[in-house]
Amino acid sequence: MKVCFLVGSMAISGGTYVIVQHASYLRDHGYDVTLAVQEPFTPETLSWHNEAPRLRCIPIAAARSEKYDLVIATWWKTALELHEFDASHYAYFVQSIESRFYPETEVPLRALVNSTYQLPVAYVTEATWIQDHLRAHFGHEASLVKNGIRKDVYTPSGPAIEPRNATRPRVLVEGHFGVPFKNTALAIRLAREAGAKEIWLLTGSPVRWIPGVSRVFSRVPMVKTAEIYRSCDVLLKLSTVEGMFGPPLEMFHCGGTAIVFDVTGHDEYIVDNENSRVVSTNNLDRVVETIRAVLNDPNELARLKAGALRTAQAWPRWDDASAKFEEWVRGCFQGPVASRDECAAIISKAWSDYDRDEKQRLAQAPHSGGRMRLRALAGKLPSEWARRLKQLEAVSEVFAGKRKAY
Repeated sequence: MKVCFLVGSMAISGGTYVIVQHASYLRDHGYDVTLAVQEPFTPETLSWHNEAPRLRCIPIAAARSEKYDLVIATWWKTALELHEFDASHYAYFVQSIESRFYPETEVPLRALVNSTYQLPVAYVTEATWIQDHLRAHFGHEASLVKNGIRKDVYTPSGPAIEPRNATRPRVLVEGHFGVPFKNTALAIRLAREAGAKEIWLLTGSPVRWIPGVSRVFSRVPMVKTAEIYRSCDVLLKLSTVEGMFGPPLEMFHCGGTAIVFDVTGHDEYIVDNENSRVVSTNNLDRVVETIRAVLNDPNELARLKAGALRTAQAWPRWDDASAKFEEWVRGCFQGPVASRDECAAIISKAWSDYDRDEKQRLAQAPHSGGRMRLRALAGKLPSEWARRLKQLEAVSEVFAGKRKAY
């Protein structure tokens, strides 16, 4: 069977990580798997995940010329192209409700994203809250396949960048810059306010130095991230939009604990005061208090770490999760055939509505979109200059960013 995943980007990200895991499993179990990628990529782009270079990754334009048994959209922008593929069956792997990635003022864009959840295709998701949302708002009965974990990589014992220091516990901040809802710069700021003596940063952004951070790890290959987790005690991750985020679970497997907001999907495995600490979103003073309390009480830190390890021991491997994903794939072949024409009509209307409403929005707010223009400029610059621009953006977020969660 020929299965094609439509992928936005092969650059390092949690969403792409999940796709690569499922795609690799299907390939290893006899499927002819293709990843059709929207953004340009190189061998270096794929190098962060040890399985990605072994997958058949081709530009999405080239992939359109082939016929498939199943085509799976994995990101809202790829869902907009689903009807352009010749396939027996179509599906949508929803890893978040992605309209939430954009500000509430971007009404036309959020409506365009939400239009992709109207497509009459098979649905699968990774989190219970997404499954509930798709049912309540769009009438879809999505299958649920929770993410697994690479237990060959994420273990409590093994190499570390530096040994943990019981008298100087380390805080690890994880996340991209330039993505407001990740709140990466805010996490660094609050860790400093709390008096953390040593703050490390793990990021997919191309940065080399961040003020107030002891060590920066940028675009680290997946198999090496465990060495960073095993060097730190507390993962501070303050994102406000997630599907089912992986870094806290990875940290649990490596012997640490976490402090997070009560973001969507956290309750798939995070239990406040048992394996981590959960703070109400935007209660920044409480975040600072919690960091201090955990860092300054060795017994409390040890108790949370022990609870995190118990959670890790009970969590399934990726092979177990991907076996369930394959069951869903097999079910797609037995299900009804979606109409390409119906999908095309939905997307055409969505684009038409977006074009009309966005022109009206811009006419009313002509100076909006500055950040978007800056990112568009970065995409056109030579790689070294683009990296410098990203570095500047990250530093400015830490120095000049507001003390608020987005």
